[in-house]
Amino acid sequence: MTGPRSRTVALVIALAVGAVLFVGGVLALLKPQVSQPAQPASVARGGAGSRNSIPALEARAKAVPNDYVSLASLGLAYVEQARVTIDSSYYPKAEEVLRRSLEINAQDNYPACLGMAALAAGRHRFPEAKSWAEQGIQINEANSALYGVLSDAETQLGNYPAAFDAAQRMVDLSPDTASLARASYTWELRGDLVQAEALMQRALKSAGTADDKAFAHYFLGELAFDSGDFKTALREYEKGQATGSRYIPLLQGIAKVQAAMGKTDAAVRNYAKVVDLSPEPGWVIEYGELLESLGKQERAQKQYRLFEELTKQFEANGEKPDVDATLFYANHGQPERALAIAEENIQTRSFLMVQDSYAWSLHNIGRHAEALEWSRKARSLGMRNANLYYHAGMINLALGDKAAAEADLKTALEINPQFSPLRSRTARDTLAQLAAGR
Repeated sequence: MTGPRSRTVALVIALAVGAVLFVGGVLALLKPQVSQPAQPASVARGGAGSRNSIPALEARAKAVPNDYVSLASLGLAYVEQARVTIDSSYYPKAEEVLRRSLEINAQDNYPACLGMAALAAGRHRFPEAKSWAEQGIQINEANSALYGVLSDAETQLGNYPAAFDAAQRMVDLSPDTASLARASYTWELRGDLVQAEALMQRALKSAGTADDKAFAHYFLGELAFDSGDFKTALREYEKGQATGSRYIPLLQGIAKVQAAMGKTDAAVRNYAKVVDLSPEPGWVIEYGELLESLGKQERAQKQYRLFEELTKQFEANGEKPDVDATLFYANHGQPERALAIAEENIQTRSFLMVQDSYAWSLHNIGRHAEALEWSRKARSLGMRNANLYYHAGMINLALGDKAAAEADLKTALEINPQFSPLRSRTARDTLAQLAAGR
């Protein structure tokens, strides 16, 4: 069930962590005028901090309209609130105040550069995110959050050595939960899950708040789930909940692992709670596909309609459709629409998940040879992801290479036998048909 979406969310959350870490510092500078906010991590991981700080920052911006630092802080808070609430209407608000900040001071305003970088990344405009992060670093090369956003952008652009260097620089400047989690991801991309887990364990040990601990437990659970270790995954998600944090992804993780373990009634109930609390598009798709796998077509279609509504809202507020949209339309009978989104993304982003979604969209319109080349590129870094191998297997089957198809599908199921409630079943059925045909 997990796959491209879960790791994309990891990037977005890590981005928010870095961004809001700086917001906390700015608010501290404004202590005489603004009450001290919650710990940055609680803001970054879905707590109430950013929501509570917005009115104070808005009041400060109104009272002192030329305070470019306050405006930059407000812009960052808006970007974070868009992530927390899945409300992309905060993006235009963020852009407006960040540009006001830059109009007041365009020379050494690295807080606004950080805000613009975070905004661009949130909208999936990663060349812009990279440019703004680099501008900020030229002003202040000691700000770890800027290197975090730069690492995210370079990753999405497929510039992996630069991304890994930026992540390491972030760790060097601030070896905390946020930076160590990002470093963990760099190793996951390379297929080194031992190192990825070790760094997430360090991130957990560095956690100073309940939200930090919940965040680390969640991604330890994700590493376990993506490797097919459902018991460990469930244990990590539950440990995260035991911290007292209200971090919503933990409930999504529990729902996902319940579905994988056959506890589908509980999974459906928890997914319903998750999408009600936070209709993150990837989670909406997961819930819909679980319902579809259980024969609950009407309820599944309701979730799919919600996904399309969310996509329209995001586009209206300047966010480009992402991998989730490509795969959704490719998997649900709209291959031409999937290809159009994938073609737009691949022009500017060489991230392996974008390459894989492009391969899958090409496959779904019958361009199998091209699809295989892009699938190979997507797997060339070494990431161990069941979706990547499932796509490769089905593409090879379409090309008539049954041996390669069998090998790839077996690998997908070895990595995670329940990577999707729909497609893991297809993988097993296809393998059975290949075995029967021998």
